[in-house]
Amino acid sequence: MDVFIWTAKISKRKIVLSLAAVLCAAAAAVTLLGDRGAAASASVSPKGIKTEEDRVSYLQEWGWQVSPQAVLVEELELPKEFGPEYSQYLELQTGQGFDLSKYAGKRVRRYTYEVSNYPNGETGVVAHLLTYKNTVIGGEVLGGSFLHGLAMPE
Repeated sequence: MDVFIWTAKISKRKIVLSLAAVLCAAAAAVTLLGDRGAAASASVSPKGIKTEEDRVSYLQEWGWQVSPQAVLVEELELPKEFGPEYSQYLELQTGQGFDLSKYAGKRVRRYTYEVSNYPNGETGVVAHLLTYKNTVIGGEVLGGSFLHGLAMPE
């Protein structure tokens, strides 16, 4: 499988528009999942994630079976200031123990992996990992009708 690397400088406006739909789904996920993701994140270290194998292993520690290689790698620049439009997404990440405010204005990478073992058998599910240097700083699992943290839903 080929790995595609796409680099783009994305304006704050484009990020806001693209995350608007994601944030709506995140609000529902945060409400439904509560703090289950925070408990799971305590046992999975986000540091020292350097290689493809490290990222796949990290997702496996959360219970996910994913493609052996990222299907998409993107370099993104986080906004220097997170406005209110990011509150639900930031809450989702904070609930997992991630603090994106530390990385405001930084260039990060987002790795996308295909998930093959979603509990209800849904297909087209992907997992995202946001990384800065060798540390996972955020992540989520999303499908056509949901978005939630990295914890496997019960």
